Amino acid sequence: MSMCNGVDGMEFQTIPIMRIFDEDKAKEFYLGFLGMELDWEHRFEDGYPIYMQVSLGDFVLHLSEHSGDCTPGSKVFVNVSDLDKLFVQITTKPYKYNKPSIENAPWGARCFTVTDPFSNRILFNDSADS
Repeated sequence: MSMCNGVDGMEFQTIPIMRIFDEDKAKEFYLGFLGMELDWEHRFEDGYPIYMQVSLGDFVLHLSEHSGDCTPGSKVFVNVSDLDKLFVQITTKPYKYNKPSIENAPWGARCFTVTDPFSNRILFNDSADS
């Protein structure tokens, strides 16, 4: 996992939390469509909301069904070293609910956005152009 150098030798890693409402739909999107790995999941007991971590290399997200953790409809900005490769990996999968396209961003980079079933958006940005 890559960490950013911080103050006084401390290292930091940012992990966004995305609000979800349905475990199966979340796994279909994040694991199936985006190709992320399920690192771990937690419930206090059966019938309680799930909290899980998914990752794709150094890109890590927490997904939570807990109502107080975060707000649905959030957006995460992710710099990617090979936007075209990621785009092909994602868009060749048979996921009928999302058909992203690469766009020229106003800041001069190329990017594409995916939207999960809970209106959370992930903007993948070509870091080579930033």
